[in-house]
Amino acid sequence: MADLLLWAGLCGALVALGAYARTAHPAAFWLAVGLPFSVVRLLVTYGSVMDACGLTVRPSRLRALAVRVTTRREVRPVPPRRGLLRPTSTGLRVRLRLAPGQDPADVAASCERLRHAWGVHAVHVRDIKPGVVELRLVGYDVLRKVRMPKPTGGGLLAVPVALREDGTAFVRDYRAIPHQLVLGATLSGKSMFLRNLLVGLAAGPVALVGIDCKRGVELAPFAARLSALATDPDQAAELLPVLVKEMKDRYDLIKSHQDGTEQITSDVWGLPDEIRPVPIVLVVDEVAELFLVATRKEEERRDEMVTQLIRLAQLGRAAGIYLEVCGQRFGAELGKGATMLRAQLTGRVCHRVNDEASAKMALGDIAPEAVFAASAIAPELPGLAVVGDSSGGWSRIRTPSLSLAAAAATCRDTAHLTPDVPALEPFRPVVPTPPETASTAVINARPATG
Repeated sequence: MADLLLWAGLCGALVALGAYARTAHPAAFWLAVGLPFSVVRLLVTYGSVMDACGLTVRPSRLRALAVRVTTRREVRPVPPRRGLLRPTSTGLRVRLRLAPGQDPADVAASCERLRHAWGVHAVHVRDIKPGVVELRLVGYDVLRKVRMPKPTGGGLLAVPVALREDGTAFVRDYRAIPHQLVLGATLSGKSMFLRNLLVGLAAGPVALVGIDCKRGVELAPFAARLSALATDPDQAAELLPVLVKEMKDRYDLIKSHQDGTEQITSDVWGLPDEIRPVPIVLVVDEVAELFLVATRKEEERRDEMVTQLIRLAQLGRAAGIYLEVCGQRFGAELGKGATMLRAQLTGRVCHRVNDEASAKMALGDIAPEAVFAASAIAPELPGLAVVGDSSGGWSRIRTPSLSLAAAAATCRDTAHLTPDVPALEPFRPVVPTPPETASTAVINARPATG
């Protein structure tokens, strides 16, 4: 009886330890327990699971004849040919060679069934090449506690800013997606996304330009690394024409080198390194403040600023000027030009919003099925967002936590990397020097002797 109680106590302790590790340290629990069980389950049940999900096909006549002649047994449907299992810190990866007549969409439609059959958190499908897809099995909820993977060095304008739900990094690549719209309600994590983006860009020779009509409370802490900053609509109305003129000057530079030689180019990236201008990233926080007007004079100023933003969005890519437009809501009700500007913003990031209409503004025109996912984001998960682009694909991401003090310190440390753009020099923010703390000598009093 004592031995039975001892074994029961040990089993109970192991169960409690496993439950704690699964909650507090999901990555370690996956590698120690979840991964071996999932590998065994996948290998043992692969054929039956594929058959139950309708992912098998009839074998070829030659194979059916060979089976009948050699084994004299019934010919079974053939599942996709499985490659080697590749374990990762967050799950498993396996490549499947599709059988003739199968489509990657067939596998993607069965992801939920495969998830339950193999006991993992999620299953994602990625198209590798014609006839080959990759299954990404995620062992646990990687978005609950974000841990970014090791950076792979994507390039000057490719910044990993968040973690995707399949365990890979979401990279903000301005060369691939020049302009982006970031929406989110108060306390949704939009500012955290912006901090990670600015910190990533600050490490390279990129000119950062900010328009923050909230008197600069969001972007002023990064002033040491900014090449220009406008903190109200009046300053923005002066800054935007300068950026448009800079864009025109860069087009003139490109045109001057279109001499018919091998170095002919239509954008700044084809110019020689010694004359290529530095890229400019314009960050607009609370874009609605640029649209709101109260008087006739402000309406004229608004129309002019919106026109300049649209010109930058339409023509800025080839000149190395990119837009990151942020706000809580962005639609036609803001005024003339809002819908046209949104149409030029290829990338879309939608955090938690206050209503479904805002989610439709962000994702409805490029990925309608992602609207419901964006509307279902809970307030308890700040930083969680749905990202999509004009290709129609979308996924969930979450930004790692980064304090404002840490982000500002990084910008101060990289202030020497701020490129020199003469046209933006009048708008360079003044960085206040931190007050020096005066050291006070402490003298211990001693009784006089003598």
